[in-house]
Amino acid sequence: MSSLHPETRVVHLPKPKLNGSTPISVPIYQTSGFVFDDPAVFADGMGRPDGAFVYGRLSNPTVRSLEEAVAGLEGGAGAVATGSGMGAISTVLLGLLRSGDHVIAQTALYGGTATVFKDLEARYGISVTYVPEADPGAVRDAVRPETKLLYLETIANPMTQVADIPAMSAAAREAGLVTVVDNTFASPLLCRPIELGADVVVHSTTKYLSGHTDVLGGIAVAATDELYRRIWTHSLELGATADPFAAWLTLRGIQTLPLRMERHCSNTRLLATRLAEHPAVAAVHWPGLPSHPSYDVAAKLMPEFGGVFSFDLKGGRPAGEAFMKGVRLALLAPSLGGVETLILHPATTSHRGLDAAGLAAAGIGEGTVRVAVGIEHPEDLWADFQQALEGGAGA
Repeated sequence: MSSLHPETRVVHLPKPKLNGSTPISVPIYQTSGFVFDDPAVFADGMGRPDGAFVYGRLSNPTVRSLEEAVAGLEGGAGAVATGSGMGAISTVLLGLLRSGDHVIAQTALYGGTATVFKDLEARYGISVTYVPEADPGAVRDAVRPETKLLYLETIANPMTQVADIPAMSAAAREAGLVTVVDNTFASPLLCRPIELGADVVVHSTTKYLSGHTDVLGGIAVAATDELYRRIWTHSLELGATADPFAAWLTLRGIQTLPLRMERHCSNTRLLATRLAEHPAVAAVHWPGLPSHPSYDVAAKLMPEFGGVFSFDLKGGRPAGEAFMKGVRLALLAPSLGGVETLILHPATTSHRGLDAAGLAAAGIGEGTVRVAVGIEHPEDLWADFQQALEGGAGA
């Protein structure tokens, strides 16, 4: 299967074999545990991620199908599915770090991740140095004897800075660091960080992979078997286990990922391009625009530029609030990657854990609006945005 295109691989997912036959679709194994005839097989399954299915916190056939599918798409040795995206991030960080370690992370981060780093520093003395997402020299300058990990996002939330993964991971490898990349905003269809030098890739499967705003989940993919087993072992202790039904829904969503991503990206291109020319708009932040600081890096790494962008209105926060109240088709709601177009105010929602200095460092203004573009007809979306701008947001 590894020789096939991703568009084909998402259709032909890994499935458990049953008495000489294979189900067409992955079944839901909604059970907490499994019965054994042989005590030795039972004991062996308790100690490794690829052994017999024993207990739901260790492994489950439906969950393993999801793990194998995403590991295959990302080019990894193995994957650990979790109950949420933050579950995947926390499992990786807590599994690979210990008290007194040092982390280098890009400045522009998802608010939840930034909050985790603040908590790790306060509770465990794990210090963090923040660097630009495309400056390998800053990584080299930040390395200390106790540095263990570099943390990046393929496309940053919400200002869409794009990490130069090859250059940054190369600098990390020189110092013996593990590079972790959050690939949620790109999906494996637009970027595969392991192929670019990353050691671990994390996703909120809640977003593009499941794609229908009905699942909460996460996954961590490791480039090597050694890292995979380290992360799996810690996941048992943390207990951020994926639910079989959520895993099944995610598998169902993955099969249409290429079709959805194509529409997400084309719709985003239309909206971002037209908003950039609108007199009420001060700036549009999307790496597919030549004016974006990450355009050259993004064009080098990805075939398309993603389905999320942010923009600032000239009227500041009052204009942003008026726009969010004025839309009729787009929905004021959290999350992204579903079929619906969603908007939110990052400073008070996804990045509410950052203080004023943190928001400024991430490039987030008081009036910034984030748009997670869905798969509706693009002209309907544009008409909705136009009427919201004309109804007071552009005043």
